[in-house]
Formats: sequence, structure tokens, C-alpha cells
Amino acid sequence: MHDTLFQPLKMGALTAKNRIFMAPLTRGRAADPMFTPNAMMGTYYRQRAGAGMILTEATGISVEGLGWPSAPGIWSDEQTEAWKPIVEGVHEEGGLITMQLWHMGRIVHPYFLDGKAPLSASATKAPGEAHTPIGKQAYVEARAATLDDIKRTIDDYHLAAENAKKAGFDAVQLHGANGYFIDQFLRDKTNLRDDEYGGSPENRTRLMREVLEALIDVWGSDRVGIRLSPNGDSQGTDDSNPQATFGAAAKVCNDLGLAFVELRQPGPDGTFGQTDVPQQDPLFREHYTGPLILNSDYSAQEAEDDVSSGRCDAVSFGRPYISNPDLEKRIAAGADFNPNVNVPKSWYFPIAEGYIDYPTLEEEQQQAAAAG
Repeated sequence: MHDTLFQPLKMGALTAKNRIFMAPLTRGRAADPMFTPNAMMGTYYRQRAGAGMILTEATGISVEGLGWPSAPGIWSDEQTEAWKPIVEGVHEEGGLITMQLWHMGRIVHPYFLDGKAPLSASATKAPGEAHTPIGKQAYVEARAATLDDIKRTIDDYHLAAENAKKAGFDAVQLHGANGYFIDQFLRDKTNLRDDEYGGSPENRTRLMREVLEALIDVWGSDRVGIRLSPNGDSQGTDDSNPQATFGAAAKVCNDLGLAFVELRQPGPDGTFGQTDVPQQDPLFREHYTGPLILNSDYSAQEAEDDVSSGRCDAVSFGRPYISNPDLEKRIAAGADFNPNVNVPKSWYFPIAEGYIDYPTLEEEQQQAAAAG
């Protein structure tokens, strides 16, 4: 039924066994101690190793860059060691796993920074409230990054990339989407700088390029990808001319020979921001010739259609993979998806419920047979 989705895909040095990818999903299970992965996370990723490629939940590159309760990090030796059995479990099941590297920028609340202001492209404040262990707290105005801050942060990305390599990952993906640090530099609503990192689209892509070059220094370009979200406001981050900004970003991705680019293309019920704006993937096809992954709000048939038509090379599924650990098998069989995904408690609480207790299609069929 969905033959194209089950063709292998070459991406740089990687070969995915199918084109049904698992999108990055923050799940908040790295608790006790905070930011360190654990065995429950190992079970979760192993269960989903049938995906063509797993893109991990966003993983903090530094204390300064991580402001989500119980999200994992990759800056310490302890975190690196804790990731190793998780990666090994996915590999034992024949899967690929790529670490997504994350700096949240102005979205980090001072709670996580001993009261200090977060870092961003400019002194701006995100709308809304941050999730913290003591409840929701209003965002504060960020501190504009100095040139020394930028150099230091690029070094943090480099170290995180080295640690991801030590942990055994197959590749790394730079989180450049959803209104976080890289996105705050890319778009002109949040980047008000007048130095070499601000102003023109080419200047605003400079940090993205330099971070990607740092990752490539560790991994080689054939094992580095990026996620971007060129589609309207995202957590207060927007752009007056997305065609120019993301056209420039696409050229950077092509010039550097990235293994893949993933674009968020949210539908009408998308998680982040506005969706009534033109989709930008045709623009990327003009400037970036490598493998393109589209994400967000896809059905199996829509994914098949877009991969078959050449609009993209693979589709990454997010929320469906929460409640369908064997999503690719359900798509192959034309089976219904388990719909139990819209339960915020199960999304983010550091518990096994709603995380590793969803049945596979085979288990559902066995239960039905036993009951019948």
C-alpha cells in the first residue's frame, strides 16, 4: 500500500531502511538526577527502533542552553555514559539514531540559570510562560550575546558533538527550529543586531553556518543534519521575509553538503504558532539538493504521496510515534494508529505511564484474539 515509504534512503554516510522517521519529541523523562538519561528512556527508544531513523528528543548542549524540566543533556561525562546503552539498544534492534543538539536561547527561564538572564541574539523577551519544576513562570528579557558568548557557545556545540560521538550515535542534527537559539539568530524579529551576525539574511545565517561547521569538524558533513521551521511565528520568533532568510539558510546547507535537512511543515493543528503561511519546501528544493525530510501532521497516505511525488525524501512522524512504538509496521499493514496521544500528563511527566506502555500491533492482535 505504501511501497515508496519502505525503500531505503541514502543520506550522506547513513542508509535508512525505510522513509518513516521518528521526529524529535521532548518527553521529560531524564529525571533523578536532572538532565541525565536513564533506563526507561532506553526502553522507549529501543521500542521505536523500526523507524528508518530516530531523531532523539532535543538534548541540551550546556547548562546555559537547557531550560526544560527533566530534558536530557549531553555536556557531561555522566550524561554521555548514560546515553551509551540507549544507543546500543537501538543498534541491537537494527535501527539508526541521531542526536538532536539543542540550545533554547531566550526560552530558558532564569530558574535554570541561578537567576541569570538567558542568552539570545538580542535583548528580546519571548511571549507566554516557561515550564519550570515550580510551575509556569513568565519569560524574562534575554541578554544579547557578545562575540565572546557566541564563540563560547560554538565551543559548547563542539563538545556536545564530541560527546554524542563518544556515546555511539550515528549522526547529529542541529536544532535550528521552533524559536530556539539558532532560530532566534536566523529571523529578524528576534535578531536586531547590527554586527556581522545581524542585518542581512546572509549575516543572520552566520551563526548557523559556524555551528554546523563545528559539528562537521567532529562528524564530517555526511553525518550532520539540521532541523528548520520556515513557516510563520514560533514562540514569538518570526521573519519579515522568510523567502530571503530561508533561501539563504538553504544555500548554507547545500554549500556545507549536509547529510539531510528536516523541515517542520505544520498543518492546521500544528503545535507551534501560525500555519496560514506558504510552505517553504519548494524553496529548499531550489537551493538544497540533498535529502529533504518533512515533518508534522502527516497521515500515512500523505507521507506516501509526498515521497512518491518527490516533494520530499522521507517524512518524520512525531506524536503518532508516542502511542505507536511500531508505527512503521502499522503503516505497512494498513492498520489503524493507536490514538491515545493527546494526554499532556503522559507527554511530559517523568513516569512510565504513557511512555513505554503502549501496545504494538502484534500485542493488540493477541489481546483481541484472547478476548474473542
